[in-house]
Amino acid sequence: MSTTTIRKLQNVAPGLPLGERLINSGLITQDQLQVALTEQSRHDEPLGRILVKLGLVSEGVIRDTLGESFGHESIDLASVIPDPDALQMIPKDVARRYSLLPINFDKNDKVLTIAMSDTFNLVALDQIAALLGGDIGMETLVAGEEEIEAAIEQFYQFELSLQGILREIDTGEVDKLELAVENDEYSHPLVRLVDAILADAVKRDASDIHLEPEAGFLRVRYRIDGVLRQVMALHRSYWPGMIVRLKVMSRMNIAESRAPQDGRISLSLAGRKIDFRVACQQTTHGENFVLRILDRKKGIVPLENLNLARETLTALQVMMARPEGIILVTGPTGSGKTTTLYSMLNYRNDESINIMTLEDPVEYPMAMIRQTSVNESAKLDFANGIRSMMRQDPDVILVGEIRDEGTADMAFRAAMTGHQVFSTLHTNSALGAIPRLVDIGVKPRIMAGNIIGIVAQRLVRKLCRHCKQAYAPDETERRLLDTHTTKPLLLYRESGCEACNNIGYKGRVAVIEVLKFNSSMDELIARGATQQEMLTLAQQNGFRDLATDAARIVLSGMTSLSEISRVVDLTTRVS
Repeated sequence: MSTTTIRKLQNVAPGLPLGERLINSGLITQDQLQVALTEQSRHDEPLGRILVKLGLVSEGVIRDTLGESFGHESIDLASVIPDPDALQMIPKDVARRYSLLPINFDKNDKVLTIAMSDTFNLVALDQIAALLGGDIGMETLVAGEEEIEAAIEQFYQFELSLQGILREIDTGEVDKLELAVENDEYSHPLVRLVDAILADAVKRDASDIHLEPEAGFLRVRYRIDGVLRQVMALHRSYWPGMIVRLKVMSRMNIAESRAPQDGRISLSLAGRKIDFRVACQQTTHGENFVLRILDRKKGIVPLENLNLARETLTALQVMMARPEGIILVTGPTGSGKTTTLYSMLNYRNDESINIMTLEDPVEYPMAMIRQTSVNESAKLDFANGIRSMMRQDPDVILVGEIRDEGTADMAFRAAMTGHQVFSTLHTNSALGAIPRLVDIGVKPRIMAGNIIGIVAQRLVRKLCRHCKQAYAPDETERRLLDTHTTKPLLLYRESGCEACNNIGYKGRVAVIEVLKFNSSMDELIARGATQQEMLTLAQQNGFRDLATDAARIVLSGMTSLSEISRVVDLTTRVS
């Protein structure tokens, strides 16, 4: 369904009958509605089905219109991969009788997500509630009736669990040529195998999927909470067919096997839209695939939900209140810089300002923000992109990364001409960004007065709240945390349970330091002061470094001392 159509529907007052909503949206005329009503009186069928049969609107339009009218979210089942656990909870005959499809089962919250053509069918809802029992809740999404019927036949007919698919492949012959054909996809087990791996990774909250061919097998690893874990090993013979399927899904050239390729996949998993950024590269034993999972729901987090210290949150808000200058977010790869930047942009996002971004590539689409991907083939690099954006009357500019002198020069030029600029830089600390910028080619006198502040961060794993164990710290641990209190103190460490797959950790939290610039700091930078001089001044102004914030998180019981020590150097706190 087009963005224009969705916008038309959103501008129509809620509570109107279906026909009137479609007329007010400009999707059908009064004459067309009258024809449909006449046909409905003869056949006694729902108006939406009649309009689709007459070819006046698509089922997607009816689905989204009903969703808007009922106040429910709608879902397009064309690109949905349902959860096998959810399918097992509702029999096929019940799903067909009430025109519904189970999409996802959240084991943590015990909520089953269901797509229904009629979300107000109380008989259906009561029947499902009786099947599920009192402990499981329901969440409903609106879907087209014909879409649901087709999905029931598609998904209930074939095995969707990973182990079941592997057994099916082992006991039958596989024609890999069928994988390049889009029709009748789920009749082929390797198609379902690829989809099952994608769904399994999303369900486990993985951020990346690594498909790595070895001499005799295919290694499958997920990056969960920043750590790679091998989840399965598949026979080498599966990989050629899986490559074809992945390339078809991500719109790559299936005939090219030597040059690196990039692509993108969009699917509905766990009842929500998930994007995958796909990259393949030839290695010794074949093509290696890495898929970055881009979950829009988790990627854009409100600034208040980042678990920041009160002083840190206040410092960020004060920095963003300045109308011009540059704000840098630094840290190693995978430290959550993009999430923090998007949270800051989301905080600033308003109809009264024009926000434009230049990214490599765009990861999460955001409403009202003009987002552009770097395109080397079109000669649109960061430097040229900033120059182009300056002619688009922006108030706020996001530059994905400052990686060379040309990009840095244009970013600071934008900051000096009345724009607020956000960007990232690869350094180990906030103060480390200053010599890094000098190394790139930015002059100290240009930095002075144009940097609003620098944020440095790391990501650490959170202890599983179900199984973390309390203990009394020894003297060395107290010194590392710089705790001078004589009162009894409790810290927590990992244990392992079913909820966290016996790892002891589930989820991640950011450790952040914020260096806010003022005239005194600008003066030190302009005269080329040492990092120690700048650190002393920053501490006098209330600067809290990474080690201090890390200690706060440990003392709150959110993570363990061993996990913090893996990421942040706490030895600087030992006197």
